Amino acid sequence: MSDTTSSRHPNGLYLLFATEMWERFSYYGMRAVLVLYLTKALFFDKAMASNIYGGYVGLVYMTPLIGGFIADRYWGNRRSILTGGILMALGQFVLFISALLRPETAAETMSPIASLMLFLGLGLMITGNGFFKPNISSMVGSLYGPGDRRRDSAYTIFYMGINLGSFLGNLITSLVGDTGNPDDFKWAFLACSVAMLLATFTLWWGQNKYLYSWDSQPVGATPADSPGVTKVYFWLPALLLASLGIMYVDAFITNIIFPFLILSALVIAYLVFADKSLSRVDREKVGVIFIVSFFVIFFWATFEQAPASLTFFADEQTERDLFGYTVPPSLFQNLNGFFIVTCAPLMAFLWGFLGKRNAEPSSLFKMAIGLFLVTLGYVVIEIPVKDLVPGIKVSMFYLVALYLLHSIGELCLSPIGLSLVNKLSPPKYVSLMMAVWFLAPAIANKAAGMISALYPEPGKTTHFLGIEIHNLYEFFLINVGLSGTASLVLFLLAGRLRKLMHGAQ
Repeated sequence: MSDTTSSRHPNGLYLLFATEMWERFSYYGMRAVLVLYLTKALFFDKAMASNIYGGYVGLVYMTPLIGGFIADRYWGNRRSILTGGILMALGQFVLFISALLRPETAAETMSPIASLMLFLGLGLMITGNGFFKPNISSMVGSLYGPGDRRRDSAYTIFYMGINLGSFLGNLITSLVGDTGNPDDFKWAFLACSVAMLLATFTLWWGQNKYLYSWDSQPVGATPADSPGVTKVYFWLPALLLASLGIMYVDAFITNIIFPFLILSALVIAYLVFADKSLSRVDREKVGVIFIVSFFVIFFWATFEQAPASLTFFADEQTERDLFGYTVPPSLFQNLNGFFIVTCAPLMAFLWGFLGKRNAEPSSLFKMAIGLFLVTLGYVVIEIPVKDLVPGIKVSMFYLVALYLLHSIGELCLSPIGLSLVNKLSPPKYVSLMMAVWFLAPAIANKAAGMISALYPEPGKTTHFLGIEIHNLYEFFLINVGLSGTASLVLFLLAGRLRKLMHGAQ
């Protein structure tokens, strides 16, 4: 029996916390400066940079489908995480090399080797993340027994580690990379490579000491029925080449990532629901995961404007002077990490306080609240951009308010969603269902890049579903409409979906 009354969490949670913290330092640190690197150092236009960003992040969240399958069937969580960590550290270092080889001026043609290094670095990051991300998240839930009420707070603590890493990574890369000198972006990538090595070493050092489940079984070990751990090593170069090819075609020929992601979701749904070994209750629970994941797409598609259109907005349209210091535009993204770290303990306390009084909202209701808060954040930013006079910049405190609302919304949705997937997943599909959960932000992040590509340049118009976008007010209204509609529908469906969860809260 698991101890559901103890408030103390197992040491394995803090090992996973530290591992994820350093990995998120690496990922978010690089992502914070990516569109600025593409536009200011490599001289891509905003639409191209947005599409490359969206394609990269979309594939980052899609490859966990493959990594989750390999972990469940062949490698186990630990081997998958260590392999992914090494690949991502290498990817960041290759991006460092690409920054060394960048063109000096916009008139200078980017060399083939520099272009190769850019896409190879992104490809290694995509491939490595596929093995790292779903497996470390699923191990958190494996530390706790059935019915253990500490699971929600454990994921909130784990999520605090994610955002602490994000905060530190964004801070360091903004200070050393986003200096106004395009040559300095290379130091951001180098710092991220070192952080990724620290993440990999942390897990390697502590896995045999601390990673044990509630009933003292090793967590994340190689499956006992594995056909062999060496049989899938040839998949690594194949997955890398596929990532490179898809990114190149999507960036320079035609948009293939978005339909490919939608097709992947449909194929996974078919494979899971066609499994005759699953009971009706299992199928209904899995159905809830897919339905909730659909609504999560709208959250992340609007939330993830932060490293894209909101960074353009911070760079060009926001008054960034603070007590004589000009705040780097990429540093505004760090408000999210700061608010998550400071608000996460309060949210964990709030859910625990309400839970003891049987007044805690359901997971679905919490997630609908998260969607509403991200909508409210864009309503706030609409205030200063309505009838904005050309040449006038808006106060940075509107962005601060937006990021505060978005961060609280994220705490209502993302860690709760991780816990919900763990509760609803059939045991044989835990890692795969976690990968499905990350497929939603894969679709959303590609959509975020597509939305960001609509960012209106002075004197130009863009189009969304046949509607002309002339200014920032109309651009941000897209985000209000998408997240607001999804929030309302999820509020209305929450009661019905809760019945299909069969007691899981």
